Amino acid sequence: MSDTTPGLYGSSVGGTVLRAGVAELIGTFVLTLAGISVVVAATVERPIAGSPLDSLAVALAFGLALVALVSALGHVSGAHLNPAVTLALAISGKFGWRYVPAYLAAQLAGACAAAAVVRATYGGVADTEAALGAPGPAHGAGLWQVLAMETVITFVLMFVIVSVATDERVAPAAVGPAVGFALVAAVLIGGPVSGGAVNPARALGPMIVAAHFPAWAAYIVGPVLGATLAALLYSRFLAKADASDTDQ
Repeated sequence: MSDTTPGLYGSSVGGTVLRAGVAELIGTFVLTLAGISVVVAATVERPIAGSPLDSLAVALAFGLALVALVSALGHVSGAHLNPAVTLALAISGKFGWRYVPAYLAAQLAGACAAAAVVRATYGGVADTEAALGAPGPAHGAGLWQVLAMETVITFVLMFVIVSVATDERVAPAAVGPAVGFALVAAVLIGGPVSGGAVNPARALGPMIVAAHFPAWAAYIVGPVLGATLAALLYSRFLAKADASDTDQ
């Protein structure tokens, strides 16, 4: 992939990898903070108003934050905000490998910073009762179930991302809501089994800060596998360019 090849949402990193990396750090920080702070609040029953927050609020927090961040940072870095997205795009030829290390480092740093902020604002209870919002297998769920669920739900999210963010036929106004709602659906589907991480940085950031690593490998392998399958399926089979080639 050349430096001039457009990435997600029309972005092009080119020689601005530092700026793109900062955007990824800030974006992943905000996304992770929005989600895990709601997880912690719901777990320790800290209401905003009225009854305590529930699992629906967690999914909405992640999804709504992503809608905003796609609009705010999509044109700067592509708003990957997820190592699985970055790796899947690189594997499918939609993102330069030279930028991958900076993106992964920025995403993990942003997630760790978000976990540190949650610990500082909620105190020790965020660690002892909620593990800083780190995902973990549900009661009775094994490693392979978590791996399978994270693979499936990240496939769903990534399929929507590559469908709406790399095809000019999609109306720009539809991109942010489509990606955000896909994340809401993924978290709601996966929550009862794996916690619905869908994102290795979102999972590992709280785990590292809380020093709590339940089934950590599944939260890396599953999302990367699911995202890669989705990216390859769309780029190799369903993308507009492939369809045009078959018509010639």
